[in-house]
Amino acid sequence: MAAILNVLNTVLGFAYDHILSITMMVLMIAVGAYLTFKTRLFQFRKFGTVMKNTVGSLFDRKNHEKSGSGVSPFQAVTTALAGTIGTGSIAGLATALVSGGPGAIFWMWVSALLGMVTKYSEIVLSLKYREKTVSGSYVGGPMYYIKNGLGVKWLAAVFAVFAMIACIGTGNATQSNSISGAIERSFGVAPWITGIVLTVIVGAVILGGVKRIASVNEKLVPVMAIFFILASAAALCVNAGKIPEAFALIFREAFNFRAAFGGVAGYGIMAAMRYGVGRGVFSNEAGLGSAPIAHAASNTEEPVKQGMWGVFEVFFTTIVICTMSALVVLTSDIYLSAFHAGVEPSVSGAALSGAAYGEAIPVVGEMGIAAATVFFALSTILGWAYYGEVCISYVFKNHALGAVAVYRLVYVAFVFIGAVAEIKTVWLVADCFNVLMAVPNLIALIALSGVVVQATKEYFAKKHPLRGEKL
Repeated sequence: MAAILNVLNTVLGFAYDHILSITMMVLMIAVGAYLTFKTRLFQFRKFGTVMKNTVGSLFDRKNHEKSGSGVSPFQAVTTALAGTIGTGSIAGLATALVSGGPGAIFWMWVSALLGMVTKYSEIVLSLKYREKTVSGSYVGGPMYYIKNGLGVKWLAAVFAVFAMIACIGTGNATQSNSISGAIERSFGVAPWITGIVLTVIVGAVILGGVKRIASVNEKLVPVMAIFFILASAAALCVNAGKIPEAFALIFREAFNFRAAFGGVAGYGIMAAMRYGVGRGVFSNEAGLGSAPIAHAASNTEEPVKQGMWGVFEVFFTTIVICTMSALVVLTSDIYLSAFHAGVEPSVSGAALSGAAYGEAIPVVGEMGIAAATVFFALSTILGWAYYGEVCISYVFKNHALGAVAVYRLVYVAFVFIGAVAEIKTVWLVADCFNVLMAVPNLIALIALSGVVVQATKEYFAKKHPLRGEKL
């Protein structure tokens, strides 16, 4: 068995490192740039309008109202945010800074600025081509706009199958492993104990369906985000004098041919781009096609209005959350001393983030990162559980009830498996299927970009009938 796993790890590792990750980087940037051009810089021109209709509407009770036909727009957003704000915001960013150097953050920003309109387009299409179930609730996502918009049923099924597998890996097992690891390091609790507790919690929530998932995430996500932002702000206040140096490193290393921690000459820019774009996508999911599944369940009737939340999600998760996390690491002595010496830090991933926060805010910082990892990963597990259910239902159609019941049991089981296992293979499988699920979605976004433009024109024409929306 060990020999088989080694071979599988080698094959998948080569495929991802030399083919799939590069494919993902090129496609994400190309599609984001095309949609930005097609919508005439929508994410920049309408940024004020987006903030007004998202953050500015949070205190409007109408955004929290529920109906019998779905979940509220705000619940849909928090479910989507729960799926995006995961361990990538902590462990993923630290990994990118080690593998791609400080310049990776610059390319993460680039991918996010382009990804804003990519995610906007996904959500608009998801609501426009969604369907109503027998129970009266809405269901949608890339498989529905590929089927109903493009009319290519086999490609829709391919996306659903790839996404279904990615949910168990990316959204589940890897996250529970991060939780058990963080709790073991900080509190000395054995992974199997954490696995049992986590399995019970997740099982109790997802067996209640999308409305219970949405209800839990509606409360969990805002608290989690505020806590992390405050912890990051406190750490950055302590290291305020090093922040200018951190920004200088980011911009200088983004175009440095020398690899940050040694390696082949000329590899520096490629590594920064690859890890920056990759971790940017991992943090905000723009282009993957996962988050639109949550947004489609919203009871709102206006695709463009819900689509604006996609712009906000990418801005918040990558430009705000990930940047703060990255700056804490970049201003820490544990990272800077290693960088200037040309050697990799003694720790990486979540351990590097924990050490950086702990350095700035002793004890409290490291404990805080452990707590953040738990909440971030738990919310991701819940968000991706719903994505997988929708994909299962689409694939099995007439046998959806039974298939979903089996899927929930398998999903819950992988919560425990992920918590106790060494899951290098699971990470590789998840990474590969992330790319595979993104490709059909990106094809659909290009093909249906005209629909997004038309929907945007019609929405703003209704809001401003005398001048309309010039795209």
